[in-house]
Amino acid sequence: MIKIVAAVLALFLAANPAFAQQRLLNIFNWSDYIDARLIDEFSKETGIRVTYDTYDSNEVLETKLLAGRSGYDLVVPSGTFLQRQIEAGLLQPIDRSKLRNSGAIWAQIDRRLATYDPGNRYAINYAWFTTGIAYDVAKAKARLGGQQITSWDIIFKPENLRKFADCGVYVLDSPEDIFAIALAYLGLNPDSKSQTDIAKASALLQKVRGSIRKFHSSEYINALANGDICLAIGWSGDTLQARSRAREARNGVEIEYVIPKEGTLMSLDNIAIPKDAANVVEAYAFIDFILRPENAARNTTVTNFANGVEASKGMLPAEVQTNPLIYPDDATMKRLFAVRPADRQTQRIITREWTRIKSGR
Repeated sequence: MIKIVAAVLALFLAANPAFAQQRLLNIFNWSDYIDARLIDEFSKETGIRVTYDTYDSNEVLETKLLAGRSGYDLVVPSGTFLQRQIEAGLLQPIDRSKLRNSGAIWAQIDRRLATYDPGNRYAINYAWFTTGIAYDVAKAKARLGGQQITSWDIIFKPENLRKFADCGVYVLDSPEDIFAIALAYLGLNPDSKSQTDIAKASALLQKVRGSIRKFHSSEYINALANGDICLAIGWSGDTLQARSRAREARNGVEIEYVIPKEGTLMSLDNIAIPKDAANVVEAYAFIDFILRPENAARNTTVTNFANGVEASKGMLPAEVQTNPLIYPDDATMKRLFAVRPADRQTQRIITREWTRIKSGR
């Protein structure tokens, strides 16, 4: 009888690997940043139970990592934060030889990632995107008389931004993005760490602060889609998500996104394994799963963020793979810049100035 029970149990565990191995994976990622069906499919395929939590700022993630026990096995820091976290010893190296799909990694994006992760030792690109201007087409036309939005002038000239104050302006709660863009607009090096330059960028932002309703890095998506605001500095993929939600709701709101002619920031969000990860084998399994071109394509189709798997591009719907706001053309790519992380002293100055800007003081 015991042998029969053991045999039945063995068959059950073989058919249900989650019970047999009790494998777990804890992921901490940005909000609205994955095709949620992929998580269920990964669990079904591997038997690994996934806990998937989200955040909406790099600072939230970094605070978790600095606490010493993050509780996560995979995280998705942006480039400059990734570099800081590598230098602080908060992440562990990724052995790409353990990833069957590592050959799918897009070489050009990998080279850009190496700016923050020399030798590509600690991270793999998850998504890349630009920061630009999102706006409600009808409300912009009413305020600009048909004039097209093509320049950062619409944000940084107070007389222009005031025209949108009544219908709502949101700005990313991301000093990395906003200071770099302000510096570039002023004709300065967007990667400048000069205290004088930072003060100039801060002064520029203070001049338009009165027309900004809120600083937030995710709420603008629904606010744009619902027609609650009319202008935002936002990320390309998020803005296209807002457009899709408005169209699905058939509420008459049409959203556009522009990469200004002066250029803008190109950002990379990257998969990394925290130093204290408890489920490293499972983390590798998920990275390998996401690197499959068909899965990467699904993520881009749902989120409207370009990904770091080159072969996935040919699997995208035509309207996605040819969309220059997701995959900019060569001329636009030349106008995109990146920034390095600030040292601690400079970061304190940036944080202090950003706090002053947000508080309006």
